[in-house]
Amino acid sequence: MQSDQVWALERGVGGVVDGNGHPVWLGLLGAFRLLRCGEPVAVRTGGKTQALLASLGTATRQGIPREALLRRLWPESEVSLASNALNNVVHALRRSLSEALGGASPVVHNAGFYRLNQEAGVAVDVDHFKRLAAQSEWLARTGDMLASAEVAEQAVQLYRGDLNNHGGTTQAIFERDRLRAICLGLFMRLADAAFERGEFETCASFALRLLAHDPCREDAHRMLMRCHVRRGERAQALRHYQTVKAILRAEFDAEPEPATTALYERVRLEPATV
Repeated sequence: MQSDQVWALERGVGGVVDGNGHPVWLGLLGAFRLLRCGEPVAVRTGGKTQALLASLGTATRQGIPREALLRRLWPESEVSLASNALNNVVHALRRSLSEALGGASPVVHNAGFYRLNQEAGVAVDVDHFKRLAAQSEWLARTGDMLASAEVAEQAVQLYRGDLNNHGGTTQAIFERDRLRAICLGLFMRLADAAFERGEFETCASFALRLLAHDPCREDAHRMLMRCHVRRGERAQALRHYQTVKAILRAEFDAEPEPATTALYERVRLEPATV
């Protein structure tokens, strides 16, 4: 997992702040965070409260069946003991958070399913990230690239790190990888937008953020080479191609994509066209 510094944009970009406007905020991207009216709530790392919130925070809006929660959180316990333990955790969360929710419980149990009480004001960073990413994608499809980039900035600011892997379930691993891929795509969209605006330092910064997590992304390498050329650093662009070749050879015993090699030749022979 990359550090918060690699993933998070500087504070203030896009105006996204943890828990802004929400009485209870659950952060699952990067380090686990639970906020009540903007203030941290102490939760034991690796404990059942964290495991319950992490499970519910990535569940569908319907929630998770009680039996599935019991098996996930207390796999070795008898059903009666596990049920009592689940009731205790839910009750403790209500004591801790209900005042911020106008007396409502943060966890709702209905028709055999448990879910977070989003109607009362419980918000999850994963949901907000996915919503912003989808909005950015839609704006890009409509051709409003400026608005798309602005929303993408808000989304990547929420992405403090990979999804907290609660329990290591296959579903959690797939969701972690899917969210990571979405974030990398947003970084590339931001790099493209910055390049079009002529902001080559910013463009290079976004490309490097992407490469810090996936050093084999050749589209990001090509963008970085183009930024070097636009900043008058042609030799650095040529050297970077050699770096790309070395990375791919070490990782996959493969050569760069034709598009990367073609860009290298343009930098070498016709840099004015880059």
